[in-house]
Amino acid sequence: MSSTLYTDIATLVTNDSSLDRGLLGELSDAAFIEEDGYISWVGEKALAPNADHRVSLAGKSVLPGFVDSHAHLVFAGDRSKEFSARMNGESYSAGGIMTTVNATRAATDEELDEGIATRAMEMYQSGITTFETKSGYGLTVADELRSLKLAVQHTEDVTFLGAHVIPEEYKSRPDDYVALVIGEMLEACAPYSKWIDVFCDKGAFDYDQAKAILNAGLDAGLLPRIHANQLSSSRAVELAVELDCASADHLTHLTDKEIDLLAGSKTVATLLPGAEFSTRSAYPDARKLHAAGATVAIATDCNPGSSFTTSMPFCIAVAVRDMRFSVEQAVYAATMGGAKALQRDDVGLLAVGKAADFIVLDAPSYLHLAYRPGVDLISETFIAGTSIYRSNK
Repeated sequence: MSSTLYTDIATLVTNDSSLDRGLLGELSDAAFIEEDGYISWVGEKALAPNADHRVSLAGKSVLPGFVDSHAHLVFAGDRSKEFSARMNGESYSAGGIMTTVNATRAATDEELDEGIATRAMEMYQSGITTFETKSGYGLTVADELRSLKLAVQHTEDVTFLGAHVIPEEYKSRPDDYVALVIGEMLEACAPYSKWIDVFCDKGAFDYDQAKAILNAGLDAGLLPRIHANQLSSSRAVELAVELDCASADHLTHLTDKEIDLLAGSKTVATLLPGAEFSTRSAYPDARKLHAAGATVAIATDCNPGSSFTTSMPFCIAVAVRDMRFSVEQAVYAATMGGAKALQRDDVGLLAVGKAADFIVLDAPSYLHLAYRPGVDLISETFIAGTSIYRSNK
C-alpha cells in the first residue's frame, strides 16, 4: 500500500455535504491523502497526517473530476458544413443525424475505436474523469452491436440508443423499426449496455413509442434515461418521471409544470450547453430548475452534429453566462450532478472512501473556469490516484 499527501491547495472543492461548507464543501489552505486509488483523508493542511509521499500543489486549486453523463463518442464523419449553415440562419432538425449514420455504417471498427479513444483523451485533458457514451449512429442490429462492443472498452457507462431516430429505410414504416429496436436489436445489444435511451421529440419518437422502448429496456435489465424537449415541448418529461428515468437530457423547452415534475422526482435534469450554443437555440433557465429543487447536471453532449465539444470547462462557462447558473452551481452540476445522473456514488466528490478522481486547476479558485473562458487551466487529471494527463505548460 502507498499513500500520497497533496498539500498547499488554495481551494479544495470536496462536494462533501457533511463538512457544512456550502454547496461545494470548499476548504482553503487544504490537503488530502490518496491511498491505493481512494481518498483516505481530507482536511486543513495544518492537520494533515503523515503519508509515504508528499506533493505540494503550490497554491493551485483541486476539484473532483468532472462527470460527463451524456455523450455520443461512437461515430464517423464530419458535419462542419451543417454547422456553418446553421450559423448562417438554417434551423437544426433531428434529420441531420442520418448523415452521421451513413458515415458510421461505412467506417471500420478500427476507425470507430480510434475516434472514441481520441475524444476520450480530449475529455481527460478537459478534466473529465468519468463519462457515459451512447450508440445510436448505426441503427441496424449489426452496427448498434459493434458500436456498443467498442464503447464498453472505454467506459462502464454505456447506453443503447437504437432509438435515436428512425432510419431512412424505415421512414414509411416506423412501427416496424420500433419493433426491431425492442426485439432483435435490444436482445443483441443489452449484454453490452448498462442504460437504454430514446430521443422522444419532434422528428424522432413520440410518447407511446418511447414508452414501449424504455419499458422493453427495463424488462431486459437496462436502466432508463431519455432525450427530452430539445426541439419542442413534448410529453418526454412526463414519461421520464413516470418511469423514474435516471435523467432527462436537453430540456431546452420547459414549462413551469415540467420543472415542478422534475423537482418532485428522482430524475436528474441534465442540461447540455454545447447543444444550444451550436444550434443557436434558446437556453433553458438552469437557476430556475435549481431554485425549484431539481437536481441538475451539465454534460457535453459531444456529438458531430449539434455539440462537437469535449470541454466541460467550456460547458460550465456557457451555463454560467447563458443559463444563469452561478459558477458554484455549474461546478456542482458538472461533478456531483453528473454522478447523480449516472447513479454513481463513488465519483463526483472528494471524501474518505471515494475514488481519487480529481483535477488540479492552474488557478487559485474554481471561479476561474468561467472567469477565464477558453483558457486551458487543467494542469493535471487523475483517475484512481494515477495521473492520466499533465499539461506541458
